[in-house]
Amino acid sequence: MIDMHYWPTPNGWKISIMLEECGLPYRVVPVRLGRGEQFAPAFLAISPNNRIPAIVDHAPMGGGAPLAIFESGAILQYLAEKSGLLLPTDVAARFRVISWLMWQMSGLGPMLGQNGHFLLYANEKIPYAMERYRLEARRLYGVLDKQLALTGAHIAGDDYSIADIACFPWVMTHKAQQLTLDDFPHVRRWFAELRARPAVQRGLAVGKELKAAVPAMDEEARSHLFGAAPT
Repeated sequence: MIDMHYWPTPNGWKISIMLEECGLPYRVVPVRLGRGEQFAPAFLAISPNNRIPAIVDHAPMGGGAPLAIFESGAILQYLAEKSGLLLPTDVAARFRVISWLMWQMSGLGPMLGQNGHFLLYANEKIPYAMERYRLEARRLYGVLDKQLALTGAHIAGDDYSIADIACFPWVMTHKAQQLTLDDFPHVRRWFAELRARPAVQRGLAVGKELKAAVPAMDEEARSHLFGAAPT
């Protein structure tokens, strides 16, 4: 059994989708970010950067004690290795997938996160920051669109992989990011195809009831999400 420490966010959805795609048994352990549960000592013991998602595999590959893993890219790679799915064994194909996984982790996710923050959450509207991240978000969508024009199917080639799973949840936020997929036709086609996958739909549904039970952004949530971490 795998414990998935989770909240329904783009990074959380990566792992719920992956677990559904792989058919691995898991248990959801909610981490209420707006109530500061990411700073609890028990969570920090498995995710020192106080971020979701994290997993604990109670039957890890190779046996032994339960294995804790944090950072969504590392979790995706581990689950692919454990299940034997969604990560090629051919060296060239494997590293194409890993390259695009790292692109998402280092670029698409962080930059869209900043774009969304300055658009939606910042108390002060800072035109320079808003324009800076708007342009970077569009640039990254353009990179993805060009890649999908080349591959014609999925991000790293013909086969669906963890690179697609990593990128898809962030593209889910395109409307909030004030982007239209009409400007990126290859991304639009790819997004529609992934959105229709049953396992993707199941993964996106995980935790909807949890989020519905939590009040909208209030001052406590703002403090936990955007303030200084407790010391």
